[in-house]
Amino acid sequence: MRNRLVTLTTVTVIAAAGVLLTTTAGTAQAPAYRAPRAADGKPNLNGIWQALNTANWDIEAHAAGPSVVRELGASAAVPAGLGVVEGGEIPYRPEALAKKKENYTNRLKLDPEIKCYLPGVPRSTYMPFPFQIIQSQQHIMMVHEFAGAVRTIYMENHVEAPADSWMGWSNGRWEGETLVVDTKGFNDLSWFDRAGNHHSEALHVIERFTARSPETLMYEVTIEDPKVFTRPWKMSMPLYRRVERNAQIMEFRCVEFVEDLIYGHLRKQPSK
Repeated sequence: MRNRLVTLTTVTVIAAAGVLLTTTAGTAQAPAYRAPRAADGKPNLNGIWQALNTANWDIEAHAAGPSVVRELGASAAVPAGLGVVEGGEIPYRPEALAKKKENYTNRLKLDPEIKCYLPGVPRSTYMPFPFQIIQSQQHIMMVHEFAGAVRTIYMENHVEAPADSWMGWSNGRWEGETLVVDTKGFNDLSWFDRAGNHHSEALHVIERFTARSPETLMYEVTIEDPKVFTRPWKMSMPLYRRVERNAQIMEFRCVEFVEDLIYGHLRKQPSK
């Protein structure tokens, strides 16, 4: 009887292993997702997309924390996040890390988001606002809800940036199913998040947008800036399609929300 039980157990284990191997092999052989085609035969990424993570608060892993304005209580507290930096830690140069810490300490005054400045790249992609991809053969537009920021990605006639700017100058190309966007020509004013992570005017950003299902994109970013970091580093995250029947980019004209913050000291009589 004991030998029979051992035999039955062995057969059961072998059968289960066979099912597992078959399932694994089937999964490994499953073709990668292929997005619908645009008129030019390229992957169609048109749509409204949004990141659902805490990268805008801090791209590195972080615990939940209080609001920088304590009177706002839980309504503006920092949500915990696993981080989106591959390897977990940004490879700062020592002096740049010191500046990052100074930025964080003074974030209520220094974070450009608070003053409604353009968010820069890649921060514009993972702010807690949607953005729209509008695709053609010559250009791809990315229209962001925050501050009405707009990016033009030039798919043809690639040139260098004519001047430094908040959003940089973006040239794009297709690599199979992936849209690759190469952006340079930044000023040194934008941040990567509210935690004070920063860059210089030497920032070089390479983004990769790849459809992974009808309603998700995989977004991967390589950051290069030899003035601030000891080596290139990467971030990655999914982006989700907004599928509401009437999904659209709404207006968020935040300049009028910060007029007192920026220009209040110029008033003859302080506002009450």
